[in-house]
Amino acid sequence: MVPKAFDALVLDARLRQALVAVRSLGRRHLAVAALENSSAPPAFWSRWCRQGFACQADDASPGYLAYLEQVLERMGVGVLIPSADGTIALLRRHRARLDARVRIALADEPSLAVVVNKERTLAMARHLGIGVPPSVVVGTASEVPAALNEIGLPAVVKPNESWAEGVGTRVVSQLVTTPGEAHRAVEALTRAGGVTLLQPLLSGRREAVSLLYARGRIYARFAQWAKRTRPPLGGESIVRQSIAVPADIGRQAEQLVRELDLEGYCEVEFRRDGTGVPYLMEINPRLSASVEIAVRSGVDFPYLLYQWASGGPIETVTGYRTGTWMRYLLGDIMTTIAAARQRGRPGVPPPARAMLDFGLAFFQPMGYDCADWTDPLPAVKAAANFMRQSVKVIGRTLPRSWKQVL
Repeated sequence: MVPKAFDALVLDARLRQALVAVRSLGRRHLAVAALENSSAPPAFWSRWCRQGFACQADDASPGYLAYLEQVLERMGVGVLIPSADGTIALLRRHRARLDARVRIALADEPSLAVVVNKERTLAMARHLGIGVPPSVVVGTASEVPAALNEIGLPAVVKPNESWAEGVGTRVVSQLVTTPGEAHRAVEALTRAGGVTLLQPLLSGRREAVSLLYARGRIYARFAQWAKRTRPPLGGESIVRQSIAVPADIGRQAEQLVRELDLEGYCEVEFRRDGTGVPYLMEINPRLSASVEIAVRSGVDFPYLLYQWASGGPIETVTGYRTGTWMRYLLGDIMTTIAAARQRGRPGVPPPARAMLDFGLAFFQPMGYDCADWTDPLPAVKAAANFMRQSVKVIGRTLPRSWKQVL
């Protein structure tokens, strides 16, 4: 038996939630390491990261799995915390042999199999009497016209599962406003097999309830609403605020989690329509990118997740601060730039309005993702990575004549 060098190994260290987990556990005097397939993720630069493991293999590849197993064999790890869809898919495929070496902070397979599949999740919600958007399952682009006759435009084309196993990549929902856009979106999303869902566009307030559920109990609850997201009508939360758990979606989220027996952390996302009626969007059974606002509001989900996964006692959180604002500045910059490119699209503000909202946010008291005066280097590294990526993007988009001048 290899002595445990680390209490926890946080995977997908490039992600915001990975940095939050490293800081959260490190401040609790736990030995934390991080792993990523590059040497540049911000989490490696945290004062709380005891060691960063840079894997040279691609995410979700056999080489990545082999490297991870070498780390587990050589170093010894108590709990493994993944956050990316591809990594989770890889761990699920090989869970039987990994479970013998480390505790994985993921729900059991029967529960995961439902929540990663949107069609099955929505069917469960309907069975429980929870509101879901009208949905049409589409397997090929030839089925789009009939689906649009039922759903209408604008619409949202969603992959049934976020990780496309056939091509080994993450796929995301797309807003479509014309039959041609819908045809191309379905064609792209079904290229690797599987099906898509077509749903009508709901442009009301987006709210999410996060829960830590285990052993038949809810140990912590938290809710937030997203003022801005990337892309505008879905995706990661860019500017968000902590709120008291709304009675309607709070009850529905807990009902779903209990019915599924979905242990560990999860974020249940809802979108309201123009009259305020909530509809279930999806359930994310992993640390979400927006989890830092919960931690700063007083609900330390990464630590609670670690407690659950390690098999020990779990703290009960009975309240948190509401009205806390958080902003992902780098994402907000990209969202503001995108407003000019997507002028006139549903849910996209006019460029002038987007610029004004971006500037006014600096005058509102709020925290910033990654930024922590007691642990400043990750934010510096994140900013440097962003600048380097921006230069590459600009270099690819500049006209050739401009490049010659520069």
